[in-house]
Amino acid sequence: MASEEQVKNSAFDTEAANCLVKELRATVITGKTKSYEWRVSQLKSLLKMIEERDKQICDALFSDLSKPEMEAFIHEIALVKNSCKVSLKKLKEWMKPEKVKTTLGTFPSSAEIVPEPLGVVLVISAWNYPFLLSVDPVIGAIAAGNAVVLKPSEIAPAMSSLLKKLLEEYLDDSAVKVVEGGVSETSALLEQKWDKIFYTGNGRVGRVVMAAAAKNLTPVVLELGGKSPVVVDSNVDLTVTARRIIGGKWACNNGQACVAPDYIITTKQFAPLLIDSIKHELLKFYGEDPLNSPDISRVVNSDHFARLSKLLDDDKVSGKIVHGGQTDKSSLKIAPTIVLDVPEDSLIMNEEIFGPLLLVVTVEKIEDGIDFINSRSKPLAAYIFTNKKELKEEFVSKISSGAIVVNDISLHLMVDTLPFGGVGESGTGAYHGKFSFDAFTHKKAVLHRSFLGDAPARYPPYTAGKLRLLKALLDGSILGIIRALFGWS
Repeated sequence: MASEEQVKNSAFDTEAANCLVKELRATVITGKTKSYEWRVSQLKSLLKMIEERDKQICDALFSDLSKPEMEAFIHEIALVKNSCKVSLKKLKEWMKPEKVKTTLGTFPSSAEIVPEPLGVVLVISAWNYPFLLSVDPVIGAIAAGNAVVLKPSEIAPAMSSLLKKLLEEYLDDSAVKVVEGGVSETSALLEQKWDKIFYTGNGRVGRVVMAAAAKNLTPVVLELGGKSPVVVDSNVDLTVTARRIIGGKWACNNGQACVAPDYIITTKQFAPLLIDSIKHELLKFYGEDPLNSPDISRVVNSDHFARLSKLLDDDKVSGKIVHGGQTDKSSLKIAPTIVLDVPEDSLIMNEEIFGPLLLVVTVEKIEDGIDFINSRSKPLAAYIFTNKKELKEEFVSKISSGAIVVNDISLHLMVDTLPFGGVGESGTGAYHGKFSFDAFTHKKAVLHRSFLGDAPARYPPYTAGKLRLLKALLDGSILGIIRALFGWS
């Protein structure tokens, strides 16, 4: 018999992945995961897990990211708990078939849309919110009645290890699996035939996932990112605006968030006032030495630290820093940094920053910001601070993005009645609340008829009279049907 160490070190290859999927399909075939009782039991177990192990979850988040306990609770634990509670409260309603109208051409009949599980699904999660972005999609998959494999990010190893331990302890191991590892393990999983793949991460890997899924015609949800803009008008409450921008940028995992602001657009005249206000609030939040503040996360690892440092050291950027710029390689900390009016062809303006660097782009008039945003890839989120009704309406109407938030940053994530997802290069598909259930559900069309009301006009031999009757039926014309039945032209 293999030792525990041998089992631990054995490679998870294509054969192992294939066996795993077969095991889960065998579970699905029994119908166990389809029942309301099973779904509820698993969701209740997840909720129990969160409540009993919240300290371990916070510790893992601190180990991987130095994430402050406040952020860990508000941005990860609380959101997952709410997702569980909403699913438990609404599940019976979500599972009910939806009655829909039929047409005169199918009379007498009734119709319904029956939600059914897709089957066996794969969730590949990200490192920046490693608890939330792992468990939240799993909640949707379970609520919809699927068996699920979770592949947590190896870049957040403490959380990856904890998730494997906790999900094996609290959930049904015959239907919910966790596979740890890196590129080779993910590749082995992607070679399998899934009923859906849910991926959160960057566009480069998103393309790999989509290409692998295409081989089996597997549908995907891709939660990606992009450069999320913030338009700031001059008629705003400056202090509140500055605090909310800081809250959505540096108080969200130090900018390592897919919905974090990437750049601000404001007028040349207003920019100095806005920057000064942000500086003032940053000082109040993180002190004179932000690198030693306990309230700010570190960069996840040395590779990402090097990437961000390279963006800052660019000759086109280094002379444009108006605040911050301090780095500490030993602690992987980078201070909140503001960069003003870098050239449009600089690297920092053409890739997602995903860190504590915030650009400020100035325009002559605030309306020019809309054209600037529309000249670039569609972002995951777009933000605007203004009191002008016309500007708000223009922004909502003209900007295509995953979401728009007016006068705040990132708060749409807390509204479970709103879909969360991207458009274009920022992603495809959406989840949260009922949208998570729908993401892992097939809506099956069902039409019921009796043996009564059979219309001979449907069948050969075809005649002009039958054609007139069928035309009237399909047009929904009662008068036409009467005329056809009596042979009136």
